[in-house]
Amino acid sequence: MATLNNGYRASKPDLRRRPRLSETIIQSLLFLAGFLSIFTTIGIVYELGKEALLFFQTPEVNLLAFLTSTQWQPHINKFGILPLVNATLMTTAMAMLIAIPLGLGVAIYLSEYASTRVRNLLKPILEVLAGIPTIVYGYFALTFMTPLLRSIFGRDVVEIYNTASAGLVMGILILPLITSMTEDALNAVPHSLRAAAYGLGATKLEVAVKIVLPAAISGIAAAVIVGLSRAIGETMIVAVAAGAGPNFTLNPFKGAETMTGHIVRISGGDLSYDSIDYNSIFAIGLLLFFITLTLNILSQQIVRRFREVYE
Repeated sequence: MATLNNGYRASKPDLRRRPRLSETIIQSLLFLAGFLSIFTTIGIVYELGKEALLFFQTPEVNLLAFLTSTQWQPHINKFGILPLVNATLMTTAMAMLIAIPLGLGVAIYLSEYASTRVRNLLKPILEVLAGIPTIVYGYFALTFMTPLLRSIFGRDVVEIYNTASAGLVMGILILPLITSMTEDALNAVPHSLRAAAYGLGATKLEVAVKIVLPAAISGIAAAVIVGLSRAIGETMIVAVAAGAGPNFTLNPFKGAETMTGHIVRISGGDLSYDSIDYNSIFAIGLLLFFITLTLNILSQQIVRRFREVYE
C-alpha cells in the first residue's frame, strides 16, 4: 500500500459490485415478463396442436387432401384448406398493394421533407388510424368501400361481399404500422451520409432514394413483413366485408371466406364441442400460426442479411 504524506496508508478501493434492491427487482420483473411471454406462446401452440391432432386423427380427414384440395365443405367431409388460404392471400395482397407504396411515401415525406410542425400534425393522425377498432373498419369496408367499387365497376361485377373492399380497407389499417416502422428505419440512417451526399451536389430526392432508402432497407423489409403478418391475421374486417362462404376464386370482386373469418363464423355458431367441424378451426389456426411464424423468421433473416452497421 502507498503511504500518504500525513502518515496514513491508502486502502485499496472496493471494486466489487454492490447489490442494489431496486435493480434486482427490475431485473426479476423483466425476467418474469419474458418467461410469461414464452410460456404463453408455448401454451397456445400446445393447445392448437392438441386440438388439431384430434381433427387430423379423424378417419374422414386426410392431411394431403387438407393441404391440396380446393373444396371446404365439412357437411360432406370435404376439408380442403386452399379456398380459405387463397382468400386470405388475396385480401393480404390487396392490402399490401395499398399499404406499401403509401406507407413508404408517407415515411419518406415525414423523414426527409416535412417540417417539424407538419410532422407533429401528421403523426397524431396516423396514430388515430391505428387506434380505430377493426370492427369499425369492417363496416366502413361494407358501407363505403363496397358501394364505391360497385359504382365504379358496376353492380353486376362487384358483389356486396367481396375480397377487394376488405383488402383495400385492410391496407388503410396497416398503413400506420408500416409508416411508423419505416420512418424509424429512415431516421436511424446517420445524418453524415445525407450531408456527404448534399456536399457532392445531390438533390433532396436523390438523397432520399439513392442514399437513405438503400441504407434503411433492412428496417423497411422488416416493416413490410410485419405488416404482412398483421394483414394475414386480421379478423373482423374480413369477417364483415369479405364473405361468409368458402369460395376458391381469383376474382377479387366476389365473396370468399378467409381463414380468420371462417374461425370467427364457426366458433360463434351452434356447433358442439369436439365435433369435427369445431376441431377444424384449430387446424386452421395452427396453419395460420405456421404461416406467420415463417414470415417472422423470414423477417429476421432479411434484417440480418441486409443490416448495415455504421461506426
